[in-house]
Amino acid sequence: MEEYNNTTISRRGFLKTSILTGAALAIPSSINKVIAAGSEKKNAQDIKNSIASIKEYRTLGTGKAALKVSALGFGVMGMTYNRSQHPDKKECIRMLHEAVDRGVTLFDTAIIYGPLTNEQLAGEALSEFKGKINVTTKFGHEVIDGKGTGRQDSRPATIRRYCEESLKRLHIDAIPMFYQHRIDPNVPAEEVAQTIADLIKEGKVLHWGMCEVSAETIRKAHSVCPITAIQSEYHLMHRLVEENGVLDVCEELGIGFVPYSPINRGFLGGCINEYTQFDTNNDNRHTLPRFQPEAIRANTRIVNVLQNFGRKYGMTSAQVALGWLLQKADWIVPIPGTTKLSHLEENLRSLDFNVSPEEWKRLETEVSKFPIIGDRYNAEQQRQVER
Repeated sequence: MEEYNNTTISRRGFLKTSILTGAALAIPSSINKVIAAGSEKKNAQDIKNSIASIKEYRTLGTGKAALKVSALGFGVMGMTYNRSQHPDKKECIRMLHEAVDRGVTLFDTAIIYGPLTNEQLAGEALSEFKGKINVTTKFGHEVIDGKGTGRQDSRPATIRRYCEESLKRLHIDAIPMFYQHRIDPNVPAEEVAQTIADLIKEGKVLHWGMCEVSAETIRKAHSVCPITAIQSEYHLMHRLVEENGVLDVCEELGIGFVPYSPINRGFLGGCINEYTQFDTNNDNRHTLPRFQPEAIRANTRIVNVLQNFGRKYGMTSAQVALGWLLQKADWIVPIPGTTKLSHLEENLRSLDFNVSPEEWKRLETEVSKFPIIGDRYNAEQQRQVER
């Protein structure tokens, strides 16, 4: 097929041919320590300058709720949870330190990831950077004896308990941003917001946000305690927040937006096909309708569109996906995750390209020609999100 010929710039091709990424793979976090004895300082600096790093920062929220962060964040979840096999803890910590060294200041985790183990990893790896970065976490999914129950619990006493426990696991004195992970149908948004407002007054939480909520819920909660950011799934294969008023209300109220799964759980990176095997013990993708073989086969046409679009600019499909989000608004901060240094390099270079608004519109038009096959969640998970 033409889409897979030698001229296609795919994520796999990027990993094989990028000289800059090759240099990055050979250099650990403390760059000067790995320069061979006798190497000229000039060469070390040249190598350092060739490595992708964040140079753009954005502000989530406004007024007292404002939080300045790197234009791209880092989703920690996949390092231990729901993304099949992963490196050992030592390698994960090294990766997180590398992200910090490259200018990333927003890291995202949650109590339910593991449960608990992802927060523990984030705490061990990132607590030494207190005051320099922001590690956000989430409450809401009920966890009892280290296991998720599938229920929601955002009662005030539970939020307070989860806050105290997260502070201990993250080894910090205040949570930079505490999201409600999913709504609790038994607790009004205003009551949740008031609990957070109290925690902010006590200095235990600095900012807060909500995930996968409706525009109406955002208004209710924001009126009680100003929200810094809304986190919802958003990418070229899932644009519901454009249709249900969520992005509009964020812009109106001065609330930031943090798209999770900005590369559609890796799919838009071009490395997943109908034969991909997901670890049934630690990967939820095998349960999602959109990741069944027949859906993957059909939706690969969309990946091909991104690859073809990227050829003109020297972009991989993953970079196209991230670039499209970044140009939507300067209060949008995607949080791609990875366990691979080469992918971190690739993701950060998404900020290096200049594509006109007209060209991004052309991309949207091309993608819209193909119907998206398969829902993003199964029925049980879909019931937990607001439209």
